[in-house]
Amino acid sequence: MAPKDDPEVAALKKEINDLIAKMKEEQKKAADCTLQDKCGDMGDAPKVRISTKKFLKGHINKVNSVHYAGDSRHCVTGSLDGKLIIWDTWTGNKVQVIPLRSAWVMSVAYADSGNFVACGGMDNMCTVYDLNNRDAQGNAKIVRELMGYEGFLSSCRFLDDTHVLTGSGDMKICVWDLQVGKKTSEFDAHAGDVVSISLSPDKNTYVTGSVDRTCKLWDVRESTPKQTFFGHEADVNSVSYHPSGFGFATGSEDKTARLFDFRSDQQIGHYEPPNKNSGFTSCALSLSGRYILCGSDDNNVHIWDTMKGVHNGTLSGHENRVTSICMAPNGMALASCSWDQHVRIWV
Repeated sequence: MAPKDDPEVAALKKEINDLIAKMKEEQKKAADCTLQDKCGDMGDAPKVRISTKKFLKGHINKVNSVHYAGDSRHCVTGSLDGKLIIWDTWTGNKVQVIPLRSAWVMSVAYADSGNFVACGGMDNMCTVYDLNNRDAQGNAKIVRELMGYEGFLSSCRFLDDTHVLTGSGDMKICVWDLQVGKKTSEFDAHAGDVVSISLSPDKNTYVTGSVDRTCKLWDVRESTPKQTFFGHEADVNSVSYHPSGFGFATGSEDKTARLFDFRSDQQIGHYEPPNKNSGFTSCALSLSGRYILCGSDDNNVHIWDTMKGVHNGTLSGHENRVTSICMAPNGMALASCSWDQHVRIWV
């Protein structure tokens, strides 16, 4: 690695920073108004009044990730207790408890079909389980152990029952064919850990967030980004595709949430919590896109009106850092999990 005072490195950094500054300047010129200005004559969004409908107890250590199945009823959670739990969120019952070979799980994913779940973390692999088949011990059968990462697995999502998309600490994105257990593509995606992935409604594109403070838009068939978005001043911990397919929301360590638009190629919304002291670990959008919700390290979930930029409310109840939130596909419920070892379903 070149020393920090290497003139060539310093010159390259200056050139990159100058290019980014030039891009931001061009974006400002194109931004002839703000979203809040245009939406000024709209009525205020109704106050969100939801509460904990189900309080899911079962994990005995920090819960790091939650994700809904396509049926908007079942969800999977992964915890440092070395377990995945499949929940029926309507009844609050456990459907399956899956023991993991490694307790250091950081991300979980539920296939839309409800047939498979995937997880991974500090074990540097993505493990896929078939929920409809059991092994000799009666646990969900391992379909694939996808190895070959040079860093931890930070995010995973099913494209369908036979393909998984992953992001990792080695700054790469991989697409895996589960039928043969091999990568169909692998490429350098960011200049830092790929922390979060969110698929578009049609599953043809996706957005990523990274510790390099940028977000990128990708086509699942290509290995170069379609667009790159700047603005955050710290790690982008979470991205969430807008239901319209025209943009996405983010939650960041810089204590802000933001809304980006593909058509204008820039940020159009900026949201801060009332206390301005809490970083955001995860984000989600309501089915209409009118509300953005962010899980925070202040133990709460914050809500804003995306159109007017106004803080709309706070979901309180967790007793430690909220690590992950997930909106049900039908928009009728929100799942959240926390270092307090519990999972809550908000309706």
